[in-house]
Amino acid sequence: MDIMEAILSRRSVREYTSEPVGEAEIDQLLRAAMNAPSAGKERPWHFVVIRSRATLEEIARFHPYAQMLHAAPAGVLVCADTTLERQPGFWVQDCAAAAQNIMLAAVAQGLGAVWVGMHPVADRVQSMRELLNLPEPVIPLALVAVGHPARETPRQDHYDTSRIHRERW
Repeated sequence: MDIMEAILSRRSVREYTSEPVGEAEIDQLLRAAMNAPSAGKERPWHFVVIRSRATLEEIARFHPYAQMLHAAPAGVLVCADTTLERQPGFWVQDCAAAAQNIMLAAVAQGLGAVWVGMHPVADRVQSMRELLNLPEPVIPLALVAVGHPARETPRQDHYDTSRIHRERW
């Protein structure tokens, strides 16, 4: 699958089959994440792979928009270690790029994924920190739920020329 096909085919998948996601597939997602662009090549990210049904259920309990975790076979938590920052504040962009790479790599492998936001909602960050015993300087940005899609979603192109400005607004 070429990159434009992956981008245009990516959907927020919230329904999954019971088929597990293999270790090799997870490794490919993490490889894609770690090759995202990063300000100053900082790469402030860390990832927590979550397969435990109890842990996924607990996240769905405290996060109002994470109900798909009841069926998702896996999740990848994208975190920033702020002790690695040399350019303060860019960790959000770096980790967002990593999360997007995970979702595109999922599409390329025939998987489905959805971004479940944590940061900047303080109670979600704190609940995730406590649940996974994250060190204080580590901030969870997003959990990417991953699985085999329960149904096919049509490809869409959201290209909108009314949002394009050339040279000036």
